[in-house]
Amino acid sequence: MAHPIELGLDTFGDVTLGPDGRPLHQAQVIRNLVEQAVLADGLGIDFIGVGEHHRPDFAVSAPEVVLAAIAARTSRIRLGSAVTVLSSDDPIRVFQRFSTVDALSNGRAEVIVGRGSFTESFPLFGLDLADYETLFEEKLNLFAALLPQEPVTWQGSIRAPLSNQRVFPPVESPPLKVWVGVGGSPKSVIRAAHYGLPLMLAIIGGEPHRFRPFVDLYHQALQKMGKPDLPVGVHSPGHVADTDEQAREDFWPHYQKMHEQIGRERGWPPLQRAGFDREADQGSLYVGSPETVAGKIARTARALGLSRFDLKYSSGPLPHEKMMRSVELYGSKVIPLVREMLG
Repeated sequence: MAHPIELGLDTFGDVTLGPDGRPLHQAQVIRNLVEQAVLADGLGIDFIGVGEHHRPDFAVSAPEVVLAAIAARTSRIRLGSAVTVLSSDDPIRVFQRFSTVDALSNGRAEVIVGRGSFTESFPLFGLDLADYETLFEEKLNLFAALLPQEPVTWQGSIRAPLSNQRVFPPVESPPLKVWVGVGGSPKSVIRAAHYGLPLMLAIIGGEPHRFRPFVDLYHQALQKMGKPDLPVGVHSPGHVADTDEQAREDFWPHYQKMHEQIGRERGWPPLQRAGFDREADQGSLYVGSPETVAGKIARTARALGLSRFDLKYSSGPLPHEKMMRSVELYGSKVIPLVREMLG
């Protein structure tokens, strides 16, 4: 691989169950998330990403505020979004918030920008879904123009133009690291290459190697555009426990619950246990013992030429204590094994 592998974690701040079996208040979920990040930092995990949602089953709507709290209690782990829904935000404010997190963390901030997998932020912020494509295209164009930290002159259809405008605070040691999150659209892959930004593939189902054509397309586009080789990362869900059996028994009911809830909105068929086991065996669920999860990550990294792999370790109402154990095993056992396997 052209870039050394980084191994990180992602969470959407899923609302979890407490010891009494009832959902925790979202405020407690956010506090627990900070504790999970502090543990990850102590274990030497490279990155933690916090997702943005605006719905009852996820607690985090302002990732940068949570990342600032994590920054104050950690010293080395890189801090980012997973993802920032740029389509429904203001690119200038996104840059300002992350440059502030970068200052508070002594240069550890990253942004993964994307369109997200849900659309609830559009009506919430008074945006029309009919403008879905235009909003992302123009906002990414403006956001990319901010990264050199020079006065910006910009014009589009979604906001007033800018003329020789500076944005504060600047990043102390630029550039701010920005990835483009992609779900598997060739157009999105080429867009990331056009802006010269690293590619983060969200692979949440099916065999990971089927995404190789997108990786090849990205590298070909970079080369054709005369841009340097850039990192490719993957975000996928999973859970680590002491044994394969325990990991699946811990994870399955909560993963099924999350799938049910989202599936009702999207018309998905009910998820059966056989389908879950098949996905854990051959697909994009990294569920098992440290040895099993490490082996699967290493195979994916080789197949796709990855520079980063982020395990989405939260899943529906999976309790905080089980996530803490998963983070502990990921940092103490999975990561050393992956690095050994990849040489």
